[in-house]
Amino acid sequence: MKTPAFWYAPPGMASRLLSPAGRLFAAVGRARRASAHPEHAGVPVICIGNLVAGGAGKTPVALAVSALLGTREVRFLTRGYGGREKGPVLVDLASHDAAAVGDEALLLAQSRPTWVARDRLAGARSAAAAGAEVIVMDDGFQNARLEKDLSILVVDGGAGFGNGNTIPAGPLREPVDSGLARADAVVVLGRDTAGVARRVGGRLPLLQARLEPDPAAARALRGQRVVAFAGIGRPAKFFQTLDDMGARLVGRIAFADHHPYLPDEVMRLVEHAAGLGASLVTTAKDAVRLPPDARAMVRVVPVSVVWDDPSAAGRLLSRYVSSPIPSANPDGH
Repeated sequence: MKTPAFWYAPPGMASRLLSPAGRLFAAVGRARRASAHPEHAGVPVICIGNLVAGGAGKTPVALAVSALLGTREVRFLTRGYGGREKGPVLVDLASHDAAAVGDEALLLAQSRPTWVARDRLAGARSAAAAGAEVIVMDDGFQNARLEKDLSILVVDGGAGFGNGNTIPAGPLREPVDSGLARADAVVVLGRDTAGVARRVGGRLPLLQARLEPDPAAARALRGQRVVAFAGIGRPAKFFQTLDDMGARLVGRIAFADHHPYLPDEVMRLVEHAAGLGASLVTTAKDAVRLPPDARAMVRVVPVSVVWDDPSAAGRLLSRYVSSPIPSANPDGH
């Protein structure tokens, strides 16, 4: 499902009509969490979550946190959204595809061993039994069965918390105040034009970071005609990244988050770009959902998280692991 436009607009008729359903959604989630009895996995669990439906940048932040953890035996844990595997299962890049384990799992597994499990507690325990010293969980902040040692909320600085309403009246999975009360820190990705810092109000440590495109990809596309497509939480954010890189966008095509691309669909995109004399470009998250035969026809722009203050991120993590964390970005920024 594509993100409804009114979720990120000033509250209007649609959000008002749906607000009773939103209040019910929030009440059900609150009751479920109140009745849960979280259990620990036996090793530290760092949860990278958010308060809104759709993408906020959790997976890049999970990768950046893992990089700060250095040589520790880190294992990723994710639900495997969009995949058929219920798990717990260790992702095998040679045999699993996005239809099996979801797109985030494939991205994470390129960096560290990754477990997919709809039952997060069972997945965390499987990862611990297989030698994990620390588990970094991509999403799962609202999951009440697994006890977290550190919960970091990721917020898109340009989108914030949307219209402030819960699903379906707005993008929130739960009210902002209840989420902040259970979190340990907030990461704001990108320039904070939505007033996230003001909304957090000093209640939690606030880390500022940004997504930067791969330098080689940026150089290769600067000044080039590009047709961009993306099936992520906020495709417009990817399009803006390409604009900022200096690419000449002659087409912007948005799909629903986690959209599974069919061969004929990709071929139509390839033909559309060719007709405009442009390169066809997408995100790394979209690329793992492309049919294997089509991947050579699409250029990919990977992005990574760069911390404004890496030492602050390191100090935060050091409170929850047994030895100090390096105080610089892994890439030297």
